Amino acid sequence: MENEELKERFIDEKTGIEYIKKGDYYYPNLIDTASVKTSELGRYGKLRLKYLIEHKKSEYTCLWLDNKLRSHLLEIDKTANERFDLLMKQLAKQENITEELKATNQMEWVGRMNNIKNRAEEIIFKELIYV
Repeated sequence: MENEELKERFIDEKTGIEYIKKGDYYYPNLIDTASVKTSELGRYGKLRLKYLIEHKKSEYTCLWLDNKLRSHLLEIDKTANERFDLLMKQLAKQENITEELKATNQMEWVGRMNNIKNRAEEIIFKELIYV
């Protein structure tokens, strides 16, 4: 039985595409390994995917056809999260925002941290997501 299954499949040496016989016809065995489940991605990976689809269709298509879309989006998401954490720490230190300020004046601390968060995200968007 296993030999019958092997007879039903073959790989075209010229193109390298595998074909499967169903009935009297051979169909290419196209597996979409580049697809990305959005549940795998974080916020920045989803934003990058949306940007590629809407504004960089050719780059999206090339990544998809080369089976690199998934790894590209996961890498962008990981890098953006690491960069965000680093920027938040650096900007908070630069602005002299401390735990002492948080304990004494929470509203000022929240406002200044939100300002830093927005600045850090703008940097990430400009450097990683929307390029």
